[in-house]
Amino acid sequence: METVAFRMTLKPGMREEYERRHRELWPELADALHAAGIREYWIFLDEATGLLFATYKRTDTHTTDALPNLPIMCRWWDFMAELMETHADNAPVAVALAPVFHLA
Repeated sequence: METVAFRMTLKPGMREEYERRHRELWPELADALHAAGIREYWIFLDEATGLLFATYKRTDTHTTDALPNLPIMCRWWDFMAELMETHADNAPVAVALAPVFHLA
């Protein structure tokens, strides 16, 4: 499995709502992420900067490139847009992070 890491930006004062919405993650979205091959998805917050650090593992047969085309994904982005920095289509601004160290 490949590990993917990226960062996003949470708007000030939105931590509690961001966490609440993720605690109540839509089952249809969770199913879509699993079906795309995503495993062990984590999101961490740097409270000093509002930066979110996300990481997940994806299977060798993943279809994550198709996720932005799914209606459930677009609905989630619309739902979350007020909480974080987004592009015009409400997709979160996500910056890929390069791996520089791994201890197995």
